[in-house]
Amino acid sequence: MTKSELVTRLVKANPHLIKRDVEMIVSIFFGEITAALARGDRAEIRGFGTFSIKRRNARSGRNPRTGASVSVPEKRPPVFRGSRLMVKRLNSSA
Repeated sequence: MTKSELVTRLVKANPHLIKRDVEMIVSIFFGEITAALARGDRAEIRGFGTFSIKRRNARSGRNPRTGASVSVPEKRPPVFRGSRLMVKRLNSSA
């Protein structure tokens, strides 16, 4: 599901809301999650899951084509972990 599909579904489910307002709410929601991760915090949505940052240390790697040693900088990728409820709902229909 894309962000625009989410907005469309929310507008259909809540006809009393204007599409422009729903777009703003969804953007603020995702913006707050991103801001929390940028601060180093985690964002938890009960019954859905937790967003956090995982730290990968800097390391020395190899260029597969030339075999030369390459320095790989530290990275902080975002990580999502589904809640127990979500995992249970996804695996119960199997």
